[in-house]
Amino acid sequence: MTDKIQIGGIIRNANLSLLGVIGLPDRPGSARLVMNAMGRRGINVEFIAQGIGEQDRANLTFCVSKDNFKDALDALRQDVAAEVEAIVFIENVASVAIFGPDFRQRPAVAASLFEALAQADINIRAISTSISTVSCIIDNDRLEDALVAVHQSFELP
Repeated sequence: MTDKIQIGGIIRNANLSLLGVIGLPDRPGSARLVMNAMGRRGINVEFIAQGIGEQDRANLTFCVSKDNFKDALDALRQDVAAEVEAIVFIENVASVAIFGPDFRQRPAVAASLFEALAQADINIRAISTSISTVSCIIDNDRLEDALVAVHQSFELP
């Protein structure tokens, strides 16, 4: 019998770029402003996380294909920069995610993934979760190490 948490599988996505807007006004329509800037240029967004900031401001982080990085950054600079405090980015990242049907009833799934990555000395750049998925953005050159860590830490079908 194993002490490993059973998961449904792993999703990986290499060659992404992580962009963030810091100090986005925390009001209805602000996230739309950023996503519309991407959509108008035909840029697909593959990961989104938003968090609170200070003084009625929010921080929005998202990933695009590395091939779309320059266009996405230009879009932010042209269409969004006047509304935010800063635009930040990491050009070469990847996502690694675990999924499973029982995550809602299973405490510590996210903590177990974070522990596996920490034990492998992999820094998490961004996190997003859903009812059945925990996704982490990491440096692209650590993706294979992250996959090994997940395989060692979780029970896969």
